[in-house]
Amino acid sequence: MPVVDAASAEQYEVHGSRFTSYVRPATGSAQLCAWRLDVPAGTTGVPHRPSREEVLAVLAGSARVTLDGSQFAAAAGDVILVPAGAEFQVDVVGDEPLRAWVTTTVGLTATLADGTTMTPPWAS
Repeated sequence: MPVVDAASAEQYEVHGSRFTSYVRPATGSAQLCAWRLDVPAGTTGVPHRPSREEVLAVLAGSARVTLDGSQFAAAAGDVILVPAGAEFQVDVVGDEPLRAWVTTTVGLTATLADGTTMTPPWAS
């Protein structure tokens, strides 16, 4: 389907964040997945290792991003490139929720700090 309207997008609530899925195999994409990520102000993210590269375009809010132990600041207008296999965490800073558009490729999984692997439904 070339246009996925907002009313058709599926929402998932995980770790206190909302993932609104627009592009994935279930909507007709063979290679790409894309979703809007909404994270409440003050949220400490869950460290994980994505199996595929991810690109997060920050639409609103500010975050402290940790990639393999190095910390970076990201705010509206910034883009975060997460390499496949890197340990990644996003902590929302300030009083505003974080909103980002996330893109990756089909087949993404995430390995959590306890070693469990998650296959996100919004990316499969």
